Amino acid sequence: MSQQLKASVIISTYNQPNWLELVLYSYHLQTIKEFEIIIADDGSDNKTKAVIDTFSEKTQISVTHLWQEDNGFQKTKILNKAIVAASSDYLIFTDGDCIARNDFVETHLKLKRTNSALSGGYFKLTKAISDKITKDSIKQQKCFDTNWLLAEGQPKSFKLNKLTTSKKKAAFLNWITPTKATFDGMNVSCYKKDILAVNGFDERMQYGGEDREVGERMMNNGIRFLQIRYSAICLHLFHERPYKNEEAEKFNKEIRKITRSTKSTYTNFGIKKH
Repeated sequence: MSQQLKASVIISTYNQPNWLELVLYSYHLQTIKEFEIIIADDGSDNKTKAVIDTFSEKTQISVTHLWQEDNGFQKTKILNKAIVAASSDYLIFTDGDCIARNDFVETHLKLKRTNSALSGGYFKLTKAISDKITKDSIKQQKCFDTNWLLAEGQPKSFKLNKLTTSKKKAAFLNWITPTKATFDGMNVSCYKKDILAVNGFDERMQYGGEDREVGERMMNNGIRFLQIRYSAICLHLFHERPYKNEEAEKFNKEIRKITRSTKSTYTNFGIKKH
């Protein structure tokens, strides 16, 4: 089976079963099917397992559920396990609160380049709109339609351009955007070998820039990050962040500072332990 796989989609999650159910459904609707899903679960309870089991029974996509005990924010550890477990040589990283447009996987695969990573975009929904998203609105792709969103009460903003279906417009906006292409865990893809070369995520890091840091090491190692924020799009469902922790963020900033100043290409606290 791994011979036919073109990508491994790694979805991180923690105790958001309702959102995850909608997100998984969006992958069931993808325009191409030659990919696997690996769920990197940082200690969710049985409600999440039930959602994954139900989805696995209904889809032909291979689904692997990797779980670790809930011991605080340890997303980096479970993501490293997911990288190792991936059967494909190309990885797409996203979150369990990001609904993928039906061309999401296909777009990442069409735009991938050697020695490069792709930095995709996400559109943040308000809480009111997030609560209105159903499987039916995903199936009909209405939730990606700016007119539908505006009619439902999503505030008007330039960011609605992220939902364009025009490839020409998307390419132009990717080219002119002042936003840097980075490793943003909600929507990024790269070759497995390129993230293994830098030893994956730094497992000392909790919430706050832990994804950017692995990207910085990849850049230091010669990987170009290409901007596709208007081409490969997902909708970010609203949620609070109870795991935000000022001390951890400060510690993470220190690690990133060292990564940048020393032009580090490797962490001793990643997949391989030193």
